[in-house]
Amino acid sequence: MKALWLMVIPLLAGCTTTPQPAPLRTVEHVDLDRYLGRWYVIANIPYFLEQGKVASYDTYAKRDDGRLDNLFTFRKGNFNAPETTWRGVAWVVNEETNAEWKVRFIWPFSTTYLILELDPDYQWAVVGTPGRGLLWVLARERQMSDETYAMIMQRLTAQGYDPADIVKVPQPLD
Repeated sequence: MKALWLMVIPLLAGCTTTPQPAPLRTVEHVDLDRYLGRWYVIANIPYFLEQGKVASYDTYAKRDDGRLDNLFTFRKGNFNAPETTWRGVAWVVNEETNAEWKVRFIWPFSTTYLILELDPDYQWAVVGTPGRGLLWVLARERQMSDETYAMIMQRLTAQGYDPADIVKVPQPLD
């Protein structure tokens, strides 16, 4: 019997799961007209498509079909490299809050875009994905104060993010 338990215990240990963090909370409401325009990428959780990109920003604009253009502009490697723009499309999924979107740059693949934090004056925003694997800290200006950035990191920690995973994106000082 003891031998049976010695075989079963490791199997049962493999069945345990790590507690999952609570689902992400989005902001209560986003005024789309105020949200449109240019947002500089201050920081992100880097993934392979954004690695090595500098001076990056997103631009959102309404389309005639009710969706949004999502233009991602960046320079590869340094500030002197030519600008490149990828064209994507976004659409609001939760029309009650306007804080949950789908974004697609390559058909048929899309990702869920959650607006997690938003400055009351629409000067900065934080966007993440449900699994916490992607995140962007955005601002209307290329630079963000250290105090604002630290406050955002505290809020993200409360949402289950590890600030060590978040990397600042180089932006020119002009």
